[in-house]
Amino acid sequence: MKKIYYLGTCDTCIKVMKELELPDAFVKQDIKKEEITVKQLDELKNLAGSYEALFSKRAKLYKERNLKDETLTEEDFRRFLLEHYTFLKRPVVVNEGAIFIGNSKSVVEAAKQSIHGS
Repeated sequence: MKKIYYLGTCDTCIKVMKELELPDAFVKQDIKKEEITVKQLDELKNLAGSYEALFSKRAKLYKERNLKDETLTEEDFRRFLLEHYTFLKRPVVVNEGAIFIGNSKSVVEAAKQSIHGS
């Protein structure tokens, strides 16, 4: 599978997508317009190793709900990710079984290498 989960209103996501120069073979899913399904989230978790790895602790709702003061379980992370798109660390790039989560320089560079080779 070749897919990117992103937020169309996020300047950082748009910038990363331009930098990645995604081939036409990539499916692009704007998570605000098309919510992530339970099946998709579970597939991402299997690639990432945990729901927590997909969870953004920088999300506005994370701070508003004081979630940093709680001890969250994997089931909690899963529930929040399904509840609101803002909890997903973005973008999430899946390239033939490899997953790249977030927008740090090293993650974007690794995704680029995976997509285009060296």
